[in-house]
This record gives sequence, structure tokens and C-alpha cells, in this order.
Amino acid sequence: MRRLLLAFWVVALMLPSAVSAGEADTLIWGRGGDSVSLDLAQATDGESIKAGIQVLENLVIFGKDSMDVEPQLAESWSISDDGLVWTFKLRQGVKFHDGEPFNATAVYDSFARIIDKEHPLHSFGKWRYLSLSLKPVTEIKVVDDYTIQLVTEKPFAPLLNNLALWLCPILSPKAMHEYKDQIGQHPVGTGPFKFVKWDKDDQIVFERNNDYWGEKAKVEKIVLKSIPEPSARLMALQSGAIDIADDLDPDSIKLVEKNDQLAMIKRPSVNVGYLALNTEKSYLKDPKVRIALSHAIDKNAIVQSIFQGMAIPAKNPFAPSIWSYNDSINPYEYDPAKAKKMLKEAGFDFGRTLELWAMPVSRAYMPDPVKTAELIQAYLAAAGVKAKIVRMDWGAYLKKTSNGEHDLCMLGWLGGNADPDNFLYGLLSADTAKTPGASNVSLWKNDEFTELCKKAQVVFDKTERTELYMKAQVIAHDEAPWIPLVHTTIVRSYNKRLSDVPLRPNGLNSFQMVGKK
Repeated sequence: MRRLLLAFWVVALMLPSAVSAGEADTLIWGRGGDSVSLDLAQATDGESIKAGIQVLENLVIFGKDSMDVEPQLAESWSISDDGLVWTFKLRQGVKFHDGEPFNATAVYDSFARIIDKEHPLHSFGKWRYLSLSLKPVTEIKVVDDYTIQLVTEKPFAPLLNNLALWLCPILSPKAMHEYKDQIGQHPVGTGPFKFVKWDKDDQIVFERNNDYWGEKAKVEKIVLKSIPEPSARLMALQSGAIDIADDLDPDSIKLVEKNDQLAMIKRPSVNVGYLALNTEKSYLKDPKVRIALSHAIDKNAIVQSIFQGMAIPAKNPFAPSIWSYNDSINPYEYDPAKAKKMLKEAGFDFGRTLELWAMPVSRAYMPDPVKTAELIQAYLAAAGVKAKIVRMDWGAYLKKTSNGEHDLCMLGWLGGNADPDNFLYGLLSADTAKTPGASNVSLWKNDEFTELCKKAQVVFDKTERTELYMKAQVIAHDEAPWIPLVHTTIVRSYNKRLSDVPLRPNGLNSFQMVGKK
């Protein structure tokens, strides 16, 4: 009842916007939470990325509905025979939203601020996901106004896919120097939309960039509305207060399917939702304890009750749709009696209450985190483990988990660049387990695993890379720093008056092509 009342209240607040939602020049997009920063080189959450990619662009980009790399601000590229030098020919005649020209110097400043500690802009950022972006780059060379080279110490096969990630945006150098550490609140890029304003915890407004170098956006404005409750997002969509609703829960999706005014796109995702176990905690350091906890959780029941079948149970850190997935690994079966027995054998302290951190916002990989946490709490209790659910705001949650302050925390990954390196090295290597700012929030440090990931990075042959990743997945399974929970079916729901609504497997799209009747 409380959720239903909240949903009515949220929609009532939004009704003044319903007139705008009905206008053909404004697209209103309902999402599960607010953004943290629109400087995508620093972004660590999906809501920041969804907003920022409307404004900022990269050298290369993934396809509208695929994870195939295509040109964006770079028209073409080549790799030297030794695999160390990547040369990009840049698009000419492009301008930033502030009128500044896009050129190789802009690319240099955008990248050097991330990897060069001596760059004047470096200290104004926190580069948490450096390992997933430009860390392998040792030198950035401006060849001429429209040619730039990236030099790596060793061959690095995932680099092109990394450059298509949100983590490598090109921003106006003038704006970066002007706004410094506030550039994330005032993004200035080359994209199809320009930033207008940001009302925290309410909405972000973008307007069409009429000087855009490519296909002009079909709507004049985009408004991103923060509506945390999935039921409230559904009601806003049904009422016409919003045009698009992302990350709806399965109950809401069923109602969308029955509504002849609404439509949806479904796609197998490349995401993963997981429970990270903090291996730095003395009581979670033993792999036997972590494996026991894995046996305590019924993933199939979670898939049926929370996702209502719109997901598959996870056993590996990335989805079976991604190449090199190791399907020969046998998942830890649900067996609470076995879990309790293993915990006793490992000397686990059943008097201790573990903190189970629950995400405060819904995501494609976790549409109802509170219900999911409550189920996990009950499963742990059946194995004799007491757990207390902890909640906080999204920004604090991300910061504190990256600092290793949790026992167990629920998180996920949208799939990034659909390269195994993005999951394995980026989220589970020893190199990314350093606090503060760890992306490996389990703080698991396994040298053999990390070395396998590093070997795979320098190999361009996919067959050889696959063999290395298959071995790495076995180690991750045997050590159990995560309890992988689900890989979901990703869904985007929208009003039928819209046309050409896109959906990449990672759920991240610019909306320049979306039209509205």
C-alpha cells in the first residue's frame, strides 16, 4: 500500500509536466535514480552514463543496437604491426557546444587529464575505472590537427572497445579549464544534445544541438526524470507524464504488454547482477566460507520471484552472450544444509551479524533491490547466518563500497564493452582491488587470475584469449569472491507515439534518432 500511495504521489507531482510530455518537441524519460556526475570519464553508475552520452561523444562508438565498434569523432583508425601504436584520423568541421573547435588537442586534453598526473586537469578528477579505459596508454601524440596517436607499452587487444565505452569522452578543453572539478555538473561536448540544467533528484534537461555534425536530433528537448519506484515509473508512463520508462520490474512489464498504447523492446543483456563478498574481512577471507554462502542462496527462486523469468541464473562473472563464456563450470547448487555444514567446518562465527548492503535504486540487473536483499537475508538465515540490511543514498553507496566498508554488497555491471576483460580484469583483478576507489569491491587479490587476464590483454587472437579467460573463470568460481546472481533480459518500455527507439545490449543509447508524433 505504501508503494502504491508513493506512486500516486510521484505521478501527481509530475502531472504539470504531462503537457510537455505530450508535445512533439519534448521527450521525457523516466529512470530509477538521479545521476552522480556527467563527466563520464569519472562516472561509476548507469544513471550518469545514460544522461552523459546525450551530450558527450567518443572517438568510436558501439552500434545503435549492437556492441560492434563504429566511427564517431574518429573517421578511421589503424594499428601498427607491433600492436603498440593506434592512429586515429579525426572528423573535421566539428564544434563543441561552447563553439570551440574539436581537434587533436581536445582529444589530447580529454585523455591526458586522465592518465597524466602532471596534466593541469588531472587533480580535478577521480579516475576510478582507469583500468577499463586508458590505463594501458603510455603516450598521447598529436600528429597534426586531425590525427592523434595512442601508444601502449604492450599490445592491448581491448583498447578499441574501451575507447567506445563512456569512460573515454571528449570534452571542450575550454570548459574543462573553466569548470575544473565541477565539469561533471556542466558537461560541454560535441553530442546531439546540449546540457541546459540539472535539478538534483528531480530532472536533467537537454536541448537539441542544432549545429551537430551528424544526424540532428528529432526532438528539441530531452527531460530525464528521476522516479525511483518502478510502480511510479509505470504509472507515469501509463498517464502520459513520461514517454519512456527504463528498468521497470517484471510486474510493471506485464502491464505494459497489456496496454495497447505502450510498446517495449526486449533484448538479451550483457549485464550481471552480483553479491560481492568483502574478502578483506577476516570472517569472509576463507574461500570455504564464501562457497558456503553461495550454496545458501537460491538463484532460481530469485529469478522466478523477483525477475519472473526475465533473467537467467548466473554462475560466471559475465553473461553467456559474451565470447569465451565457460559453460563447463558447474554452479553451486542451492543447499542450505550443506551451506551450514560447510560454515561450521570453516569455523564461521554464527553469532556475528553480517551487513548486507542493498542498492537504493533499481537497475536493469536489479529491478527491485530491496526485495532481492530481503530474499537473500532469508536464505542466509536458513543457513544460520544473520544478516542486517543496510541502505543509503546512491552516491554514498558507490563511494563506500569502493572503499571496502561493506561485508556483502549488491551491485552489477551493465556489460560495458562486451569484452571479457571488462568484467574479469576490470572488476575482479588484484590491480583493481586497491582502495580508495576500487572497482573490484570484493577486494579479492589472486595473482594467478590477474596474470591470466593480463596475458589475454596482449593477445589479439580471439581463440588464444578465450583459452586464458576460460581458465580465469574457473579460478573465480573456485575462490568465490562474488555470488553471481543473474543475467537479465533488458527491456525498454515506451509510448507508441515514439519511433526508432534504440536499445543496445548494455542499455546505453543516445536518443538523437527517437522521433515523436
